[in-house]
Amino acid sequence: MDNEVSEVDDSRFFLSKNGKTNAKDELHATLEALLNEKRFDDNSTACRFPARKSWLKDQLNIKDFPQVTCTEYDKILDRLNPKSATLVFPSAHINSPASMFGHTFLRINSAYKSKLLSYAINYAANANPDTENGVVFAIKGLFGGYYGKYSLLPYYEKLKEYRDTEQRDIWEYDLNLNEEEVLKMVKHMWELNGTHSNYYFFTENCSYNMLWFMEIARPSVHLREYFTYQVTPLETIHASLSENLIKEKYYRASKRTILLKYESLLKAKNLSIPKKLVNSEISIEDIIQDNSISTQQKMYILESSIEFLEYSFSKNDMDKQLYLEQFHNITKARAALGKGKKLNISTPTNPINSHRAVRAAAGFGSRESEAINFLGIRPAYHSLEDSNYGFLRGTEIEFMDILLSYSDKKIEVENATIISIVSLAQRSEFFDSFSWRTKFGWDKNYIDDKSNFIATLGAGYSWGNELAFTYIMIDPLFYYGDKLVSGVGGSVGLVFDKFKYMSTNIEATARVYDTGDAQNLIKLTQSFRLSQNIQLKFKYDYKERYKLDKRKDEETYQAVLSYYF
Repeated sequence: MDNEVSEVDDSRFFLSKNGKTNAKDELHATLEALLNEKRFDDNSTACRFPARKSWLKDQLNIKDFPQVTCTEYDKILDRLNPKSATLVFPSAHINSPASMFGHTFLRINSAYKSKLLSYAINYAANANPDTENGVVFAIKGLFGGYYGKYSLLPYYEKLKEYRDTEQRDIWEYDLNLNEEEVLKMVKHMWELNGTHSNYYFFTENCSYNMLWFMEIARPSVHLREYFTYQVTPLETIHASLSENLIKEKYYRASKRTILLKYESLLKAKNLSIPKKLVNSEISIEDIIQDNSISTQQKMYILESSIEFLEYSFSKNDMDKQLYLEQFHNITKARAALGKGKKLNISTPTNPINSHRAVRAAAGFGSRESEAINFLGIRPAYHSLEDSNYGFLRGTEIEFMDILLSYSDKKIEVENATIISIVSLAQRSEFFDSFSWRTKFGWDKNYIDDKSNFIATLGAGYSWGNELAFTYIMIDPLFYYGDKLVSGVGGSVGLVFDKFKYMSTNIEATARVYDTGDAQNLIKLTQSFRLSQNIQLKFKYDYKERYKLDKRKDEETYQAVLSYYF
């Protein structure tokens, strides 16, 4: 409870009528209810609020609380057997705007060796972005139009959801909390079970509520103080590291990562076979009896077929009976081939080693042979021109990105982005991915030299390998300055990003407007990652301008130093 107002919005969480806004009244009501129980079973105050009872017992040294029997709570506690806790970070979901920041939840580890038998504490909005209108989903999420609810689920179910269905790599950060501290988490979760709070994408979201749990477990840490206007999942990992809460780090590859690994192992002539097998276009016997395919390649084909089969079933692309039948037949055929090479997936860069979210930039350069300087600030989060070390390749999500230019003559707004989202998902044999991007804000890319408001939503395709990726996009757009102008642009881009210390971005765009004007734009950026949070960029921008029906070529050269914090 901050500023005497609780962040829980469900009246069932409070014992006092004004408990949400008056901590003193809620404290008195809790003491009254605990000391004068009317029920002594699962409906008693002590069984509903074990965390409050424990805290009051410690703070006030109360030893004579009425005895109650908490059958359901004891049953859950016995099932969880809480020993330690892990902060889990499913990385960004490349084609879901709601998940491009990633996600965090907590895993309560038991005495079992297998973590799959553990339970997960999760907080999420009660909304489905896949079925709800995207604009409505975004607006309601920004302004608390959804309830956020807590859930306690088996960890393997969360893995199935994030790692397999949504193709998200999983990062696990073991916390150095002791058994007593983890028990505090569980007690608090029990009190919140079945309640709701208003969900806000940028503040009171999944990650923010996990910070609460960790602070409850160890009150000496102050994780929420790291955040003011926005809380992003990756930044909460950084905050946990700063508070010395993280002791070990682990990685679980997603179905997408596993299938892409098999793509790299399969010979070109065999790449299409797994999908054909799952789609019943060829039979297992066709593969086994083909003497031109080596035994190891047959193993890879069948193993990748099993992975693709599971992925297809998780996406509801086939019915259960067909899935079970194919799974049995393919796994049986694979077992008959004997032991093969173990699939070796190297651990990618840990997101905890990526740059921070806030970016401040300063630079200098020239435009039309005149010296010009630049100052910029961006509260969140990541752009294609930033180092993608530790980030999901081909993604961008920026809010309130502002870049000013100034010279002896004037100060101008070069860019004022409200929101920019880019998802360049590379297509492959297993994934027919779709790329898209959108932007709302002001820029100076129109044919005049003013800052005009732009709204655009484009789509296209992307392909890539270990060295680089390329993309083509078609972007319908609207500009509003002196008047409303519509147009469409076609872009071709190339990004070299193999090396962690440097990257190269090239994009050429041709636009036509409803005014009859046509325009070409070229962007080239060479970036160098000097450290985790310092980056040096050299940029070239070419824009065709028109003034009094005369074409003018504008070229801008920049050297910009960016600092992330």
